[in-house]
Amino acid sequence: MNNYPLTLFYDAACPVCSLEMDHLRERDAARRLVFVDIGAPGFDAAAHGVTLQAMNAEIHAKLPDGSMLKGVEVLRLAYEAVGLGWVLRASAWPLLRPAFDVAYRKFARHRIAISNAAAPLIRSLRELRARRALRRMRECGAGACATGQTTGHATSHATDRRADLDSGRTS
Repeated sequence: MNNYPLTLFYDAACPVCSLEMDHLRERDAARRLVFVDIGAPGFDAAAHGVTLQAMNAEIHAKLPDGSMLKGVEVLRLAYEAVGLGWVLRASAWPLLRPAFDVAYRKFARHRIAISNAAAPLIRSLRELRARRALRRMRECGAGACATGQTTGHATSHATDRRADLDSGRTS
């Protein structure tokens, strides 16, 4: 079964969620992920067969065949798509899967409070990523991208994908 492109439905107003989706977007050089902000004007969860309340309760994703997934399974596939599948591999192990599922649901339920408590860390991570992106752009300007020394494609792809979502396109 082909799991990609995988459409991720997330809440961009949630700082932790947005930070994580930005991280995935930056690493998605193969363009296997599509990002959809469930808080965007005009977004209709019912068009995907799910309620907005359910999408706010935990992350959802749509597979190419139209079937929906939610929770940790979505994160496992998203991480796999960007070459980080090993990070969440243990969450699929039968003995550990229930604990990961419960922990994720607890996080999802309290994600805004967690985001507020982690605001200084989130701000620092965003600043660090911005400095890295600026450094990559400078290296590309100096010709380093032509030699494959940086990953400018992922940065430009993130900008392209944001423009797609701003204009209402999702693929």
